[in-house]
Amino acid sequence: MCKYGPVYRSLTVAALLASVACNQEQKKVEIKMAPPVEYFHVDPATAVKVSGKISYHGAKPSRKVISMDADAKCEAANGNKPVYNQPILTGKGDGLANVFVYVQSGLDGKKFEPPKETVMLDQRGCMFVPRVIGIQAAQPLDVRNSDKIGHNIRPMPKNNAAWSDEQAPGAVDTVHRFARTEVMIPVKCNVHQWMHAWIGVVENPYFAVTGSDGAFDLKNLPPGDYTIAVWHEALGQQTKQVHVAASQPVAIDFTYE
Repeated sequence: MCKYGPVYRSLTVAALLASVACNQEQKKVEIKMAPPVEYFHVDPATAVKVSGKISYHGAKPSRKVISMDADAKCEAANGNKPVYNQPILTGKGDGLANVFVYVQSGLDGKKFEPPKETVMLDQRGCMFVPRVIGIQAAQPLDVRNSDKIGHNIRPMPKNNAAWSDEQAPGAVDTVHRFARTEVMIPVKCNVHQWMHAWIGVVENPYFAVTGSDGAFDLKNLPPGDYTIAVWHEALGQQTKQVHVAASQPVAIDFTYE
């Protein structure tokens, strides 16, 4: 026969409820007391610009026509004119386009606030535009379909979460973020096998993608010793060490043969 009456049981339940409420309140207090993230801010008085040029010397491979026979709408989107695959694209003065340039090391211990501005990756003329993009970790990536044709965008990361989007004609843009550094993430379309792009993700704002002149600028870099890396989809990666003194602009060039 139970020795405890209803009054005792009520007091026990009340004590348990009070204990749970107290624990929950402690958790709330702990969350509120978590220290804010401290982002690094560059001193403009000592900040430096590192600039340079990526050049390609040697025989230029012939451009290849992309066969879009599998989708007449893609051909029509390009005015039924040939579209070329040009991984090695050069301009004036042998400048090399679509090279991802970034600070690979030298910023240890510095945490940078992710930009709120979006980086755009479009699908236009049954091609990804631009072919190569750079983005900061946690910065929003806006994925758009400007074609009147359905597409699929599928990044294939190794150090970030994978995802795949189907985008019908006129579909709203989708927004994604990559959490960690990864150079580079290949992107493909599951509908049109010739569509390719590459995304460089870094955890600092010091990166650039070259145009046809091969030029790049890494602005507002704090003084220090750095490894500058350049990456090209067909020609691979190169690195150089550079010392950055306060308020002293630095020029550094790379050449692919």
